[in-house]
Amino acid sequence: MMLRGELIQLRPIREADLDTYFAYLTDISNRGDYFPINIPPESRVRKQFQDGAFWSNDQGLLLIVNQAAAIIGHIEFFKPVAYLDGYELSYLIYDTAERGKGVTTEAVRLLTKYLFDTKKVNRLQLIIHPDNLASRRVAEKNGFICEGLMRGAWYHRGRYHDVAVYALLRDEHRNSQVP
Repeated sequence: MMLRGELIQLRPIREADLDTYFAYLTDISNRGDYFPINIPPESRVRKQFQDGAFWSNDQGLLLIVNQAAAIIGHIEFFKPVAYLDGYELSYLIYDTAERGKGVTTEAVRLLTKYLFDTKKVNRLQLIIHPDNLASRRVAEKNGFICEGLMRGAWYHRGRYHDVAVYALLRDEHRNSQVP
C-alpha cells in the first residue's frame, strides 16, 4: 500500500527501514516540545515489525517519505480506548528543516481519507498541546474541530499538561471542502 500526495508519500515500514526508523526514535532532539520523549527498546521495535504490529486492523504506522524518497517522518493511527468508534492520529516530522512545508498537513489529509474510505469508524481525533500552534493549524486545515481541553491529562518533561481534543466525524469529512 502506498498513499501518494503532491509533496509526500505514505508507505509501510520495511525491514530495510528499521535501523533508520530506530535511529530517529532514539534521537529525542527531533521531538520538539510537544511529542513524547519515551524510547522503546530496539528489541521491541524489531519484534513489533516481525509480528506485524506496525500494521493491523486497528492500528498502523506509515513512514512519511519526501519526493527524494528520504524518510522524513511517520504518521500512525490507533484506537485510543476500546469503546470509542474511532482512531487517534499521531505524527512526527523528524528533520526540523522539513517542518513548515505542508508535509504534515498532507500526511494527515491522506491518512484521514484512507481511514474513512476503508474503515468502519465515525471519528478521527488528534490530541494537541494548546501551545502547539503548528499542529493546531494542521488540524484546522484538515477540517478537525476543537472539542475542548482535557485538563492535566499528559505528563511530559516533569509536569502535567492540558491537551486539546480535535476531532473530525465521517459526515464532516464527506461534506468538507478538504480534498
